[in-house]
Amino acid sequence: MKLIAGNSNVPLAESIAKYLHSPLVKTEVKTFADNEVFVEIHENVRGANCFVIQSTSYPANDHLMELLICIDALYRASAGSITAVIPYYGYARQDRKTSARTPISAKLVANLITTAGANRVLTMDLHAGQIQGFFDMPTDNLYATPVIARDIKENYRDQDNLMVISPDVGGVVRARALAKRLDADLAIVDKRRERAGESEVMNIIGNVEGRACILFDDIVDSAGTLCNAAEALIEHGASQVSAYVSHGVLSGKALERIQNSAFKELVITDSIAATEAQKNTEKLRQITIAPLIGEAIRRIGNAESVSSLFN
Repeated sequence: MKLIAGNSNVPLAESIAKYLHSPLVKTEVKTFADNEVFVEIHENVRGANCFVIQSTSYPANDHLMELLICIDALYRASAGSITAVIPYYGYARQDRKTSARTPISAKLVANLITTAGANRVLTMDLHAGQIQGFFDMPTDNLYATPVIARDIKENYRDQDNLMVISPDVGGVVRARALAKRLDADLAIVDKRRERAGESEVMNIIGNVEGRACILFDDIVDSAGTLCNAAEALIEHGASQVSAYVSHGVLSGKALERIQNSAFKELVITDSIAATEAQKNTEKLRQITIAPLIGEAIRRIGNAESVSSLFN
């Protein structure tokens, strides 16, 4: 087994390597003066099971090219198998045509990874599970739910008062899975915009009065909708509101919104490397998925079941 890391999330790659007791392969990933990406593998990988750990987060295009070129370098070095380990799969939100003459970029990225020479993809909490079908190769979509459920149990004493909240109708299946693990009730935020230019009207499906609410979603980007949902829950009588999100994209004024929001805290995983600004945001906390991904890599390498991780 050989672990190769790109530049997108070195701390996570190092934690995975530590979990597996397998050091990262010495690799040079750099850019030339004109921003062309160059990769050189400094160890023999012939016949080895290689795992390239690289989130395609901001800057998405640079990190995507790093991933593709790493895969190509391993393919041309006669690696036995190449697994693209993508904790955060960028472009996943472009998984369908939303209007006329628009792309399906998630499928295009899948084609690029396939063409580069990958034999398998390992990712986590895809925005839409159907994206697995974009790949003509084995694809494992892990879930952060067990990691998040464990953190909630360790940090919330009054388990009987917990209520899991889906921030929209589309996330009900995800929220229900967490609620089942916690043996908690479920509620849904129904958001709608009556007409263009007017703010969203939010209705809460379920009684949240006096409950400790936990919003659960896969991606937080600008954080606007999530913060609005927190305010709506407080207005409907929730005693406190926290949020757990698998991927903290956190673009624009997201950190400012979170700090000024009604949240007790917002917890994200380290699928995307934290910036200094994120580390200094009081209401933001990060938990690690290194053991989850590390164990999945170990099982793939040993031809063991990955799905049993979630039983």
